[in-house]
Amino acid sequence: MTVALMRIKHRPEFLRVASSGKKWAAPGLVLQIRQNKKINSSVADGILRIGFTVSRKVGNAVARNRAKRRLRALTNEIMPAFAKPGFDYVLIGRHSTIKRPFEMLKQDLKNALSKTGTAMATSAKDRAK
Repeated sequence: MTVALMRIKHRPEFLRVASSGKKWAAPGLVLQIRQNKKINSSVADGILRIGFTVSRKVGNAVARNRAKRRLRALTNEIMPAFAKPGFDYVLIGRHSTIKRPFEMLKQDLKNALSKTGTAMATSAKDRAK
């Protein structure tokens, strides 16, 4: 099944996800989730809505943009294979997002998905990694 990655871009959508209260903090990122009830169930099976945010506490504009680029690359690689469709996901960058090795960021995201209960069942090959 092909999964479409859509972006969350508007503040009310970010606030809706944040108000759900489901989140997991990892050393490299924070993941917030909320089930998307606006998309009907037949269409929701193939849609992942993802938003990215990095606060000014992380650094100047260059540092914040670098953190968001790393988070986007991370989601393009991990989310289609590991995340359940029909949910809204918000990834929040932290100070360590910029310098943390990419493999560790991948592991942080996979752990966050499994801890929040939105990870799809993985194959034995993926569990061995």
